[in-house]
Amino acid sequence: MPSTLPDGDPAPASGELAAAALAGLGERPFGFYVHVPFCVTRCGYCDFNTYTAAELGPGASHRDYADTAIAEVRLARRVLGDAELPVQTVFFGGGTPTLLPAADLARILRAIGEEFGLAASAEVTTEANPESVDPKYLDELLDGGFNRVSFGMQSAREHVLQVLDRRHTPGRAAQAVQEARQAGFGHVNLDLIYSTPGESDDDWRASLEAAIAAGPDHVSAYSLIVEDGTRLAARIRRGELPMPDDDVAADRYLIADAMLAEAGFAWYEVSNWATSEAARCRHNLLYWTGGDWWAAGPGAHSHVGGTRWWNVKHPAAYAQRLAAGTSPAHAREVLTMEDREVERLMLELRLVSGYPLADVAPSARTAVAEALGKGLLEPEAFKAGRMVLTLDGRLLADALIRDLT
Repeated sequence: MPSTLPDGDPAPASGELAAAALAGLGERPFGFYVHVPFCVTRCGYCDFNTYTAAELGPGASHRDYADTAIAEVRLARRVLGDAELPVQTVFFGGGTPTLLPAADLARILRAIGEEFGLAASAEVTTEANPESVDPKYLDELLDGGFNRVSFGMQSAREHVLQVLDRRHTPGRAAQAVQEARQAGFGHVNLDLIYSTPGESDDDWRASLEAAIAAGPDHVSAYSLIVEDGTRLAARIRRGELPMPDDDVAADRYLIADAMLAEAGFAWYEVSNWATSEAARCRHNLLYWTGGDWWAAGPGAHSHVGGTRWWNVKHPAAYAQRLAAGTSPAHAREVLTMEDREVERLMLELRLVSGYPLADVAPSARTAVAEALGKGLLEPEAFKAGRMVLTLDGRLLADALIRDLT
């Protein structure tokens, strides 16, 4: 969840949604996101809405957070009415959700199940820092209904972790994957970051080798983004570190795709690889394919039927609103059909399934033909009526999407 909230229209204290947003509710996949905004320390590159103990201030605490989040789950049920909404996916993100007791995460999940019901095959994920869990904690998560865990590995090189202000030691992420597997988790993800200042090609290869050897069935790899206001941005501005280079990032992406493919991982979204369709992150796919989701927690962004809203940012303000029986929503926006189609193109074109040619706007057809001629789109998929990115297309996905919109 980003730390800066966008502008928008006022949100009603009741959280009520317009009839147009509720129309068709239950016909689209429905998921739940739970934001846990706590961290032991703030990583230098992070721009998420998170708080260390020193930053939290009065009015919010780890101890009461589960009860507060459950209050928003109950509010969600009232706002969404009686529609049958079995939850397909639940994702606990942060922050570091696993700073809370496993029993608290399980209580929040149980409340979601009590209010909405969990689909029989629901995917239930939590993010975790490798040092924030141990075998006992992972056993408790599994017993509490979780079946997928995502570890923030970032790098296997200590000097790279130091630049990122990550506190775990090299090797701990791989050990955590093994512990999760031993506990019985069927699906485990590792997050990696590439093009960190001071990282070499060999460093990146070593990180990929360590990630693959750990035995996850899913890997996410993201190019480092320098966000304004972060400690990393300040260090670069002062000249202590170089700005990440786009050409270097492209080379690192090619290394990642080749090594992951050789190890049996296939890309299904530009930054995500999985060993099988079953290993793909269904929660993220719900986002990318236009589903509905309620996001609980401070600063969390929800979407239902073309209406998007976001909660107040600080945990204390969030808790106060719910304690008073009012919605924690800060503001909202209603997307036009044009907005929704643009977002659909932006998201679906990043997927291996691609985007249907029949839905391309007439004004973008010249750009589509040029992209095909430049080798950015798969010819066979094109003949079958879909735009699917080639490897070169994935490297230039953002620019191509701008051309098409």
